[in-house]
Amino acid sequence: MASQLPAYKQDFLKAAIDGGVLKFGSFELKSKRISPYFFNAGEFHTARLAGAISSAFAQTIIDAQQKEGLDFDIVFGPAYKGIPLCSAITIKIGEQAPQNLDRISYSFDRKEAKDHGEGGNIVGAPLKGKRVLIVDDVITAGTAKRDAIDKIRKEGGIVAGIVVALDRMEKLPAADGDDSKPGPSAIGELRKEYGIPIFAILTLDDIIAGMQGFATPEDVQRTEEYRRKYKATD
Repeated sequence: MASQLPAYKQDFLKAAIDGGVLKFGSFELKSKRISPYFFNAGEFHTARLAGAISSAFAQTIIDAQQKEGLDFDIVFGPAYKGIPLCSAITIKIGEQAPQNLDRISYSFDRKEAKDHGEGGNIVGAPLKGKRVLIVDDVITAGTAKRDAIDKIRKEGGIVAGIVVALDRMEKLPAADGDDSKPGPSAIGELRKEYGIPIFAILTLDDIIAGMQGFATPEDVQRTEEYRRKYKATD
């Protein structure tokens, strides 16, 4: 692994590759682009891999607390992938930074409101008046994150930021299909629209830096070419 990456990023990258979460080859995305790599966070289902992703999330969040002044009360996971993430990440944050043990909680939403028992859309800590940190795997078009932001605000919560596993750092697909034009990323658009910080465990730059030691020269070259072709303006 490349020594310039922090140890926790190296460990996460290795776990993702060893566990078949991050693969190199040729993959057609929803945008119809042909990507030289594919990241499937849904594969983090073994105890080892669930521990790896939650630990990496926790360290990314703790770093943001210490270096960027990130302040939050609740870790929020949008249904469905965010549900196991938010609970595991909250536990890991408490383990890695014990000062958080009694001051942070987790919550997640239901796809449909429950009309009996306690009812409502939110499970876990109430959001009203709290600073809420959204955690999820990736940001593709940003639609799911906008929905999560709207739900949090309707519950009276304040969105403190978003943390994702991977920032692909690529521009959004052009409406006219012309990908030769420079353009913003989904993350960049969300940052501008809502004025909130967004962090990632890994970026495409991190993957390229880290893959030098284990990927084939052809995979490295194709990934670098993909970055040059689709790199976002922000």
